[in-house]
Amino acid sequence: MRRGQFEVAHIIERFLEPFKEQCNPNAFQLYTLNSLLRCRTSALGGHVERCDCCQKERISYNSCRNRHCPKCQASNQMLWVDDCITNTLKCSHFHVVFTVPEELNAIALHDSGLFYRRLFQAVWDVLQTFAYTHYGVETGAICILHTWGQNLSLHPHVHCIVPAAGLDLHGKLKHVASKRQFLFPVRQLSAAFRTSFLRRLKADLKRSELLDTFKPLLEKAWARDWVVFCQPSLGNHTHIIGYLGQYTHRVAISNERILSIDDQSVTFSYKDYADNGKQKIMTCINLK
Repeated sequence: MRRGQFEVAHIIERFLEPFKEQCNPNAFQLYTLNSLLRCRTSALGGHVERCDCCQKERISYNSCRNRHCPKCQASNQMLWVDDCITNTLKCSHFHVVFTVPEELNAIALHDSGLFYRRLFQAVWDVLQTFAYTHYGVETGAICILHTWGQNLSLHPHVHCIVPAAGLDLHGKLKHVASKRQFLFPVRQLSAAFRTSFLRRLKADLKRSELLDTFKPLLEKAWARDWVVFCQPSLGNHTHIIGYLGQYTHRVAISNERILSIDDQSVTFSYKDYADNGKQKIMTCINLK
């Protein structure tokens, strides 16, 4: 992957002070921004590297190791992939993505912790239920939460890698969906996910006496057709874990996507999945 002229650190350096004045970030956000700003600079110290052949030396600055840093994820990603390959069933897997409609974004912003817990519970509920009803097995899954889209807008969704196997009623491993293109019926899965998730959210909002506030949003979300993306089997466990590794340590925006930075704006590229994944360009302007 090419190294771009601009980095996230350049954006932070240029806009950190105006951001602090306008948005009043909390201590955690400031710590993260400062970590990314100082990553691989003299501020974090460094070490000398020497070539065994020509004896040429260079100074290599230390990394911040922050999970939000676009420069510090490669090694963590490789370690995660290696560990998962060791502990994953050696069979084909399916990629399933659960996405919630944008009408629920206001609830996610109101209480993100509760919202994402209920999202994972609903995902696990329907995966378990469909594995039992369609194959008579207890399944498993690796689930990864993403909360943004390529255009940096709020877009909560969960990537799941589901093995084409499970434990039957006798506790024995049973391979399933060997001749199927998809693991579960998409329309049934989508409807069940909508019911499970909204039922949990409605109960929580009722307990916190906020149901009347968010009820119109719940009704709009219920009226929509939810679509769970189900991709055909992606091959053996080694291939699929390597594929999922691209998602586990992905940050909101990589340095390679940043096209330009000036005193008032940042321009970056993104894929518009609503338009068949076309590559597009967006400019964010600093409004004072």
